[in-house]
Amino acid sequence: MTGLPFDPLFAITFESFTDIEFWTSVGILAGTYTILTLGLQLNVGYTGIFNFGQAGFMAVGAYSMAILSVGPNGEGAIVDFWLSLPLSVLITLAFGLLVGLPSLRLRADYFAIAAIAFAEAVRLFALNARSLTGGNQGIFGFAAEWDSVASTVEGWINSLGWSDPPTLFPLLLLVWIVAALLTVTLRWLQETPWGRVLRAVREDEDAARALGKNAFAYKLQSLAISATLGAVAGWFLALNLNFVNPTAFEPIVTFVAFGILILGGLANYYGVAFGAIVFWFLFEGLRFIELPIDEVQVASIRFVLVGLVLILLMAFRPQGAFGKREEMVLGD
Repeated sequence: MTGLPFDPLFAITFESFTDIEFWTSVGILAGTYTILTLGLQLNVGYTGIFNFGQAGFMAVGAYSMAILSVGPNGEGAIVDFWLSLPLSVLITLAFGLLVGLPSLRLRADYFAIAAIAFAEAVRLFALNARSLTGGNQGIFGFAAEWDSVASTVEGWINSLGWSDPPTLFPLLLLVWIVAALLTVTLRWLQETPWGRVLRAVREDEDAARALGKNAFAYKLQSLAISATLGAVAGWFLALNLNFVNPTAFEPIVTFVAFGILILGGLANYYGVAFGAIVFWFLFEGLRFIELPIDEVQVASIRFVLVGLVLILLMAFRPQGAFGKREEMVLGD
């Protein structure tokens, strides 16, 4: 841009898009949100329940893993890191049942309110229970055993001829392996009789009941699986950040996941990964647009521009990239 007789209103540093660190960062975020949004796809796309509490399940999974690994406020491990992972899933699953048992019998809009209230209650508890969660300072030091494994994987990569891979590259590999396995598993489950009942509940809950199906039990199972996926996503977010902090689980996390769901399309598990990659490429890539405004305004503009993309998508292809129009009509 040098030599121009005027100062440009904005500039784009294209060199940043060739940086492997950039793509590693985008890939980890996209993989993490793929796992998180798979749970929403199961709930919204295949069961017809609007779960606005996914950030809360993510927080429960991440905090459970961290607290079990290093103790309350980092004062001493309760269990081994690897054991903390399945235990955190069980804890999050219990929270899913705790939320679903009283609220899934409510009308859809009331359940949505109850779910987002749960997520905010978890975040505010983490913010204020300093002796347990560290409050605003969060919890650190839980990733030592994972770091050892990551170093081993990095050594394997070095032996293949790549001398200087990004530090987080092993986490990128793991998050996408897990995301792919979960996607294939959920797609397989959807073709089973259990999956077909979920779709029947989504299309017409009363008709499903008339056929002898316990619609409430199926909705509860769908929510429990979604909570489990939220916990797994929480692990990867925590390992990516290397700490757990309440600000990482604000309501915007769930709304970003819904944006990814819209991009990929309802009732298509493979579309979730596409939506996550597109969203995080756009969102992170917009950081490299240089504007004559301060950083706070730039951060706001990033959300505005992503919102415009979603508006255009809804105008010209409301079913999303891989969705079908008939899947957009949910039962009451």
